[in-house]
Amino acid sequence: MLRKQMIALTSVLALGAAASQAALADSWVVVAHGNDIKQTTLDDIAAAGGTVTRHISQIGVLQVEADSNFGEIARTISGVKHLSADGGFQFYEPVAEAGPSLEEAANPPGSGDDDFFFDLQWGHDAVDAPEAWNAGYTGKGIRVAVIDGGYDMDHPDLVPNIDTSAYRDFTGEGIDYGIDDTFSHGTHVAGTIAAADNGFGTIGVAPDATLILLKALRDEGSGSFGDVAAAIVHAADHDADIINMSLGASFPASAEGAAALKVMMSRATNYAHHAGVTIITSAGNDARDGDKDTDTVTLPADSPHAISISATGPRGWAAGEENLNQLAIYSNYGQSLIDFAAPGGDYEYYLSNGGDICAVAGLVRPCGVFDFVFSTGNGGWYWSVGTSMASPHAAGVAALVMEANGGPMHPAQAVAEMAHLAQDLGKPGNDDDFGGGLLKAPR
Repeated sequence: MLRKQMIALTSVLALGAAASQAALADSWVVVAHGNDIKQTTLDDIAAAGGTVTRHISQIGVLQVEADSNFGEIARTISGVKHLSADGGFQFYEPVAEAGPSLEEAANPPGSGDDDFFFDLQWGHDAVDAPEAWNAGYTGKGIRVAVIDGGYDMDHPDLVPNIDTSAYRDFTGEGIDYGIDDTFSHGTHVAGTIAAADNGFGTIGVAPDATLILLKALRDEGSGSFGDVAAAIVHAADHDADIINMSLGASFPASAEGAAALKVMMSRATNYAHHAGVTIITSAGNDARDGDKDTDTVTLPADSPHAISISATGPRGWAAGEENLNQLAIYSNYGQSLIDFAAPGGDYEYYLSNGGDICAVAGLVRPCGVFDFVFSTGNGGWYWSVGTSMASPHAAGVAALVMEANGGPMHPAQAVAEMAHLAQDLGKPGNDDDFGGGLLKAPR
């Protein structure tokens, strides 16, 4: 049962995660010279007024609580290589639209799948997920870690695929979504990857993949770099084959503390890569050319071995537009930033044709709403748009690719096969907008 059966279907214009370089209160990241942090370094940190709250021993990183004077003292400690205030991520505020209750929306007509909202999931068509299912590939045996906010741990579309022994909260709020978590970001992302093929609601791109749900963003949408790095390490240590990070932060490369954050995230992604994990992340929603804006760092998209995904979508799909694969107007781009493209939805038609009304799968909405990505939400389902929605489509495709090739793969092999299957949408080879192309499932 859905929690208290309370949720109406909701549509949300949600652009993923934006950066906030404001420090979390009295929180610091300490990067040591190596993974082995000596006791003398810990003693010196304590003497400087710092309290270690987390020791990520695999990558030589400490999270420390201290006052604002800690930084000046800590930089003189011989065991400290880099230091930064533990800057955070912050989601853009969503624009919501209420919808029918669960009972009213249960049986739209004409569905091509027994999951009754399948017809709303145009992104699955764009990546050829149904063709993969028909060929017998559903992501079975592949473990996908989702590093995000809270999750609806009782959602009927997610429960069958959650590994309850591996999930973890890094924020202290609890893994389940809280009363302040109106965004449904983590639940939406998880459902796009692996909502179960259970004759109910939606279906994920890889509906038999196993989900490792990791909470590194708080209910209001903020989270620290240190928590994300710890989650990456945890995923690698719990046999994840794929990590999805629909989050990001951008800041000037010359910003104070930038070196510490870059090194920490690099150590984390290198650690996961060496453990055999394919890392997939959103590219960002600033319509920024990564080739020209070379003074800006975007994490984790710029981290080693992170596969960065731009967003595609239709503009008037419910009104008859057949092209599902246009670069979304908000998506970052540039060959130095983008590895592949995947469906993230678009809102151009939504903004320019707000008065047009369409009906799809028994639901009546402004036509532009149907250009968004439809997936699970906290207590129900909703629409959202952003590279945050493109990344989980890519993670789902990666799971299908691995199963089609016999099971978990070395990241380099997985990426090579994804590149082999991808569809060129721009110029042949690497492209500014779509990188190596629109990801396609095996068939």
